[in-house]
Amino acid sequence: MSAYVVAHVTISDRDTYRLYEAGFMEILQQFQGEVCAVDDAGEVLEGVPKGSRTVILRFTDKSAALNWYRSKAYQQLAQYRFKSSAADIVVIQGL
Repeated sequence: MSAYVVAHVTISDRDTYRLYEAGFMEILQQFQGEVCAVDDAGEVLEGVPKGSRTVILRFTDKSAALNWYRSKAYQQLAQYRFKSSAADIVVIQGL
């Protein structure tokens, strides 16, 4: 069953964040992940928005999503994201 990673991101340092973006797809693809959506201008229908960017990733299952997130390669790359943004990230099971 597919699993999805949903992230709400507020970018504070665009130049450093670009370093994160530059290496992102290569690592994501190593774990058979795919980008379903990225939007910097999502329309809020209810509640208070968290972050200015919303990202949805799909993986074959929750284990693959967690293996990607916890991998040494991703955690090293994520240091750029940690320095340049704040995020709320969840992994959820698909139907």
